[in-house]
Amino acid sequence: MTSTDEKVRYSPEGKRASYTPHSGAQSVQNVLRVLEGRWKLVILFQLFGGQVRRFSDLERAIPGVSQKMLIQQLRQLESDGVVGRIVHHQVPPKVEYHLTEWGQSLCPALDALLLWAEGAPAEVRSKLIEETPGS
Repeated sequence: MTSTDEKVRYSPEGKRASYTPHSGAQSVQNVLRVLEGRWKLVILFQLFGGQVRRFSDLERAIPGVSQKMLIQQLRQLESDGVVGRIVHHQVPPKVEYHLTEWGQSLCPALDALLLWAEGAPAEVRSKLIEETPGS
């Protein structure tokens, strides 16, 4: 007799998919495509912790990003379900961005990457970790 999830062809919550080396590598590659882009991680870190930011606030907080590039990266993150967009119909127009629940759940994964990099040998660590002045 087959289990219900095999009959309906989806995995129930709590049951992880099993991966082969190939499918695992391919899946990680697909996930990394969501995060690739010069400004996406900076945008995410600006929005972590439940921050809701207006477009102009993000633009000011991320020096060096052009308006066109910020719009493009935000739209990609929005289409991937990581960032939510709220449009307030008023004059002048007001648009706010926030992380979706799924986007917010990315925070521990990025923290884990930082911890992993902090454990690197000294000669590699200096290339990976950007120390904040005064820390």
